[in-house]
Amino acid sequence: MSTMFADTILIVFISICTALLAEGITWVLVYRTDKYKRLKAEVEKQSKKLEKKKETITESAGRQQKKKIERQEEKLKNNNRDLSMVRMKSMFAIGFCFTALMGMFNSIFDGRVVAKLPFLPLSYIQGLSHRNLLGEDYTDCSFIFLYILCTMSIRQNIQKMLGLAPSRAATKQAGGFLGPPPQAAKFS
Repeated sequence: MSTMFADTILIVFISICTALLAEGITWVLVYRTDKYKRLKAEVEKQSKKLEKKKETITESAGRQQKKKIERQEEKLKNNNRDLSMVRMKSMFAIGFCFTALMGMFNSIFDGRVVAKLPFLPLSYIQGLSHRNLLGEDYTDCSFIFLYILCTMSIRQNIQKMLGLAPSRAATKQAGGFLGPPPQAAKFS
């Protein structure tokens, strides 16, 4: 049991180190560039401007007002796309590094139960949570599952601590996979 606890602590430490490495690579390749700083400032400015316009507009607003808002939303969408393209090169570098590290860590933790889950994972997640483990106890947790969970949560927090996370206004306007959808449909 103490070996499992030590492995869990080691995986959390590895997650912190790899998240710091990823942010370091991203800072070198993206965050310190003038193009990124300019685009980020533009997205921030446009997001706040658009949010203010949406707050002041009423339901009976004229077509011209709605067209202006649609044009600003389109500009914001284009700037967000450009910002994503600037970040793309760091994503490739991080992906390459993480793939190499993942192979090394998988060989170290291959077949070892590193944690015990307090729940039975959903059937389509069991392949990942029980990867390379012997036995049928699906509450046993493999390295890859714990590492992914830790890295996802730790990297977000590190970005916030370092001030590198996108602002709430930009995130709100951009929507995203888990974020609220853009409110463009409200004016259609």
